[in-house]
Amino acid sequence: MTGGDTIRVLIADDSLVAREMLSQILASDPAIEVVGIARNGQEAVEAVARLKPDLVTMDIHMPVMDGLEATERIMAFTPTPILVVSSSVYGEGMGRAFDALAIGALEVIKKPEPKDWAALDAIGRDVIRRVKILSRVKVITHVRGRRSPAYGQQPGAERDVDRSAGAVSLVAIGSSTGGPSALLNVLGRLPADLTVPVVIAQHIADGFVPGLATWLDAGCKIKVAAATEGGVLEPGTAYLAATGSNMEVDGRTLRFTVPKPGQLYIPSADTLFESVALSYSRRAVGVLLTGMGADGARGLLSMHHKGAPTIAQDEATSTVWGMPKAAIDAGAADKVLPVHEIAEEIERLVSAG
Repeated sequence: MTGGDTIRVLIADDSLVAREMLSQILASDPAIEVVGIARNGQEAVEAVARLKPDLVTMDIHMPVMDGLEATERIMAFTPTPILVVSSSVYGEGMGRAFDALAIGALEVIKKPEPKDWAALDAIGRDVIRRVKILSRVKVITHVRGRRSPAYGQQPGAERDVDRSAGAVSLVAIGSSTGGPSALLNVLGRLPADLTVPVVIAQHIADGFVPGLATWLDAGCKIKVAAATEGGVLEPGTAYLAATGSNMEVDGRTLRFTVPKPGQLYIPSADTLFESVALSYSRRAVGVLLTGMGADGARGLLSMHHKGAPTIAQDEATSTVWGMPKAAIDAGAADKVLPVHEIAEEIERLVSAG
């Protein structure tokens, strides 16, 4: 950050009400300073180059230049952490918000609205927490269409572990910051005739799981859907855990459970992985993708101890190398791979069984 300990934020939104609400929320924390306001995407691009903020809150639907194009230009020329603030939780607008994540934005949250004034304190705490976390992320130049470099596996990351006994019956994935685009990269490379189901715990703001499922489903050969309580796992389908609950697998059945008191990340990748270890032992594959914190490391280690093959995303292709690093440091990852090689490894493990 450029201003000492102060987090300098640029707000990009064509709605005066939204700008005022976000300004009020951010100004309530002494560690945050709103250094600029942009009323459209073009103003946002110019302001980022001029002001060099620590983070941008980016609306999607704006005149002159929309938030998607603005995000693309900012990430191509003046890479800056971007938090998408969208009023569209469903439909085409939600798809465009996730398109912004695919080209470098970090997270998406629902835009505060006038009807939210009664809950402004809770909304404000969540916005401030996300701004503080995301402003520390070291983003890289992200140009649409640029091919990912072929990152090699980290030295010493792979261990000779016998995972040959028992057919793989399930794939479990945990992800957080940067997860939607990483999930698209992995799930989008899996074949339509995948013979096993996939269960996913992705940290995301309330209300966005259906939109994320729709967005991923449109870009994948396999089916992607929001999980339902009591749902039965089917091959060739990926199930996204709901926000507000933890998800567990009980054989072929999905169960929702109440988060533990003080649980920071919901749904919990640890809870999902531990249930998979209990139900499937070595007949599952565990994958931990990009994300802040250490959620998933303990659960992936449980799967590893049961003999299940485990994979962590490498540092070079992670938006935030927190969760995968924690798993690697704990000895939970058999392989460390760039995101674009994970699907191929999943296919290999499934077919080897």
